[in-house]
Amino acid sequence: MVDKDVLNACIAACSRCAATCDYCSVACLEEDNVKEMVRCIRLDVDCANVCRLTAGALARESECLSTMARACAEVCQACGDECGKHDHTHCQDCARACKECAELCRDIAA
Repeated sequence: MVDKDVLNACIAACSRCAATCDYCSVACLEEDNVKEMVRCIRLDVDCANVCRLTAGALARESECLSTMARACAEVCQACGDECGKHDHTHCQDCARACKECAELCRDIAA
């Protein structure tokens, strides 16, 4: 059984990360160098989707929670690493949200 405070913190981090990734993906499309942002955009979309899925599993205390949290952590880490390579404010904000979410998901998965 996962501590409720830890569970709620992870749900909030997943929700923040999903919203931040949505914003980042759209902002990337507005950049002059959009071709250089393709991997970032794709990971943003994947990350937002997996974060929403994981937040739902967390809220339900799914029996698959550990597996889903582990997958979410991996996708968030990949997205955060990619976003961190770009100097745009939206990418840097996204990198921070992804890394926070990845850390909390790893705690849940452990």
